[in-house]
Amino acid sequence: MIKHLNNLLIIVSALVLCSCGIYSFTGASIPAEAKTVSVQYFPNNADLVQPMLSSTITNTLRDYFMNQTTLNEVPQNGDLAIEGEIIGYSTAPTAITGNQTAALNRLTITVNVRFFNKYDENKNFEQRFSQYEDYPSNMDLNSVQETLIETICEKLCEDIFNKAVVNW
Repeated sequence: MIKHLNNLLIIVSALVLCSCGIYSFTGASIPAEAKTVSVQYFPNNADLVQPMLSSTITNTLRDYFMNQTTLNEVPQNGDLAIEGEIIGYSTAPTAITGNQTAALNRLTITVNVRFFNKYDENKNFEQRFSQYEDYPSNMDLNSVQETLIETICEKLCEDIFNKAVVNW
């Protein structure tokens, strides 16, 4: 009897999860009709331009969708489409010591993102996303910049992904 109840519970759970579209254990809820995603190149429109930032954020976002969903990537006009631009790249002191010197600096990156869902226009949005990482003020930004950018881009992509396809 308990075995039959367990089997019934598994079947009902599977039906509930599938009835709302595609569900993955990453929390993504994507319409069943959606098969493709397109992520356009993010131009760098920030006042301070870091040359590799555009390709880093674009490729990280593409990889994020490829690794977290079963969608196929297409160059443009995907069932789910993302475009945007980098609008901020700055560093500033954040933690001031007793003798008025910075103990930490903060690198902040801001992007403006537009998301389009061909099958559910209520999910479309345009929003700014911003993330940062702190680094010791005794370190030169050039020596830690690559690592900071990678970490910040991962955080930004997680935020964008969650806003676009995770419905918690």
